Amino acid sequence: MADTLRRLVNSSPYGALQDKLEAWYKDYHVFSCDQNLNRCCELLELTSKIQGQLFTILNLTAQEGGHYSGVDTLKSRLLPWLGSCFTIAASSVSTDTSLSLIQESMEKDRKIRELSSVHESDMQKIEDKLCSTCMELDTVKQELADTQFELDSTKNKSATTLLATEDEILHLKAELRVAQDQVDLYKRKLDVLDDYEREIRILRDETSFLTAEKTVLQERLVRSRSPSPLPSRSVSPVRGESPTRAQLTSSSRHARLVSRFSDLYATERLESQSLLRRYIDDLETVQRILFIAVVQSFQAAKIAYRQFKTRVRKTLSSSHIGPESLEDAVVDYIVRNLDLYDVQMSVNDVINAMNVNPRISFPPEVDFVLISSFIREACRIAFAMQTLDPALDLAFSSDGELYSDVKYRRSFDSEFTAPLVVYHVWPALLEGDTVILKGEAVTKRGALWRSRSRSSSPVRSRSGSPSHTFMPSRSRSPSPGRLSSNRL
Repeated sequence: MADTLRRLVNSSPYGALQDKLEAWYKDYHVFSCDQNLNRCCELLELTSKIQGQLFTILNLTAQEGGHYSGVDTLKSRLLPWLGSCFTIAASSVSTDTSLSLIQESMEKDRKIRELSSVHESDMQKIEDKLCSTCMELDTVKQELADTQFELDSTKNKSATTLLATEDEILHLKAELRVAQDQVDLYKRKLDVLDDYEREIRILRDETSFLTAEKTVLQERLVRSRSPSPLPSRSVSPVRGESPTRAQLTSSSRHARLVSRFSDLYATERLESQSLLRRYIDDLETVQRILFIAVVQSFQAAKIAYRQFKTRVRKTLSSSHIGPESLEDAVVDYIVRNLDLYDVQMSVNDVINAMNVNPRISFPPEVDFVLISSFIREACRIAFAMQTLDPALDLAFSSDGELYSDVKYRRSFDSEFTAPLVVYHVWPALLEGDTVILKGEAVTKRGALWRSRSRSSSPVRSRSGSPSHTFMPSRSRSPSPGRLSSNRL
């Protein structure tokens, strides 16, 4: 009996039973019905095994007490309990086997509890890490919110600074406009001052001229009152020392005419080119038309100048008296009366010459009257250039000629390695044999063939165009008595 009790104590079946009951209680709501029933049956089996061992101990104890020992106890406690219809399930295994099974079950339960505790500890660690991660995430969110707030504040400050900068820019622009207006005002004042200085120079020249005339007249008056006439050879030096107005203003007129010729190229030419481009798409044709217009204007102006000079010489030859020569007097009269030049007749001659020029091709709806203002200005400049000494003229030019850096500069669309000129954009201005203003030319390969194909094109008659019917202007004969100082 003692061995059986010892084995029962060592196996601790009631502790295992209590642990199983507690584990079942914890997982009761988690398990399914079958799992709960299996747990209940397992506990009943364990309980029946423990009861079987207890009945064995009870039997052995009763045998040790004899036939009559423990009878009262059995009657008072065991029999009533058995009377409650409790039956002991018969065990199919031996007691030792049952105890070993109980022990294995308890060992498994212990391992399960250890694994459960390890799992719970791992879960706790994971939860702690999750909490720390959440705290770090909250910290990062707070830092992000702070950074966003700082960014917004920086944006607001930048916007404020930008507005202030824009205000400063507007203020500076306003100051710049005011400064530009002042500069323009000063430029106009300088231009007025230049005009005044130019007027002063002209007046000084006229004063010198009048002083020289006064001196000559006083000497002639003294000679006329003298009782013995002076020899005529003695006054020849005085006649050489009295320059005419044309000679006195030659340098200033030269500079002004060169400047007007440059402005004609830079301003009026571009305006006429834009006007012709509305009707002619080919830029080469437009530039040829303007170049030929300038060349013909100079030729017409030189012819008109020779005719005008002949008429003035014929008129002044019969009544010329003075220290200067007749030729100087004629030139001086022309310089003083440039408004007598019939420029409209020269314009008509230029347009008529352009109408029969074989190098110009154009649509029939375009008339050269469109550029009459450009031709008129070119004729006036060319006519005034003939009064200089020496006179200014255009350099000779022809398509297919050898390009010269002295006379021309290449246009932007030229081939800079081509040696021949295809066509000219602007003529060069000469003073004697010296080039004082370069022209502009276009150089390309095959220039000689292009120029020949141009020259072989048929002449287009313009007699049927109603816009070429001009009213002939009445030629005004020069009058020596009319002295008008016309500034160029």
